[in-house]
Amino acid sequence: MTSAGKRIHPVCVRIIKESYLRDAARAYPKAAKYLTVWIVTVRAAQWDNLADLWRVYPSADQVVVRSGKSVIVFNVCGNTYRLIVAIHFDRQMVYTLRFFTHAEYSKGRWKDEL
Repeated sequence: MTSAGKRIHPVCVRIIKESYLRDAARAYPKAAKYLTVWIVTVRAAQWDNLADLWRVYPSADQVVVRSGKSVIVFNVCGNTYRLIVAIHFDRQMVYTLRFFTHAEYSKGRWKDEL
């Protein structure tokens, strides 16, 4: 803790399955720039909670899936795609779970799989 009472983060956020995002960028070239910027932004993030995340990504949505756990949904390229991740703020880890088109996202089957 600093004298101001804020926690100092000794490490940056770690992205689990980052290669999945690189594969998505190759499969969906339109999303490649967004995903590259997202990776850089997340690696440098110091998010302690959802409010911190929303300061950077105000359109991100928290969604409860069938397992009862919460995931975060990012709108990519003006809602053309969706990136779904699980964020463990206490461990500073982000798990990439799904990346697909808005049409695939809208079917909602992914909620039952997570």
